[in-house]
Amino acid sequence: MLPQIWASALAVLWLLLPSYAANAIATLPRGRGPPLDFGREWKRDGRRVFGPSKTWSGFLVAGFFAMPICCLEAWLILLAPPNLQVVPVLAPTVVAAIPLAAILTFGAMTGDALGSFVKRRLGRESGARTILLDQLPFVLVPIALGFVFYPSLFASVFGHWEAVLWLLVYTLGLHVAFNWIGFKVGLKRVPW
Repeated sequence: MLPQIWASALAVLWLLLPSYAANAIATLPRGRGPPLDFGREWKRDGRRVFGPSKTWSGFLVAGFFAMPICCLEAWLILLAPPNLQVVPVLAPTVVAAIPLAAILTFGAMTGDALGSFVKRRLGRESGARTILLDQLPFVLVPIALGFVFYPSLFASVFGHWEAVLWLLVYTLGLHVAFNWIGFKVGLKRVPW
């Protein structure tokens, strides 16, 4: 049996890996495709709803390409003998994991778009660095949806203070690392 802090570290990473992958994969279309807001402006402030960097191609590619990660995780943990399962079982079958996969991946993309929406309302330009709004919405939305649709799973993972610590460590650390890599390989215009 692992100490709680390490068990929590594994559980948080295991559960949110599809969300982290979706956030990273969203840059692969390189901004091609129609924007999520179709170029519309928010009537109250005259600024774009989301901005040019949020596209339907990024949203859909990220969601659909990251969903198999959750299904693979569900399959792998079902293969492990119960005494060796150190991460939570995501679903009783791979097929039953598909709705969870959609929540984790499309929830991440929705959270990312929500962060952009708030940034536009604050007068921040697309690509402008905004601490916490660049990092947290893409994990907070799938977690919130998870608590609604999978309360026992999400409560078991996030019901410890260590989980919040690991959530911040992974989210802030992985976000910085993946954005820097994306910038270096030419998938992102800015390194944040």
